[in-house]
Amino acid sequence: MKVRVTITRREQIADPQGAAVARGLRDLGYTEVAAVRVDRIVDLEIDGTDPSAVEARVAEMCRRLLANPVMEDFEITMGAPA
Repeated sequence: MKVRVTITRREQIADPQGAAVARGLRDLGYTEVAAVRVDRIVDLEIDGTDPSAVEARVAEMCRRLLANPVMEDFEITMGAPA
């Protein structure tokens, strides 16, 4: 089963990578860029046929390794594109 996890930094947490990208874009003349947030997407291929069980297992993976629970939130999309 294909699963996509989108990991986003919480709004109140600074995003130094996003700030660096925004600065670089403005330096290149893209002055219309007001702000940039850099997030992560993790695509997984999981053995399993029960969507609820797979989603619960992926959520556990996120809490234990994939996302930092102090600074990040995650969203799980089942049947994500490869």
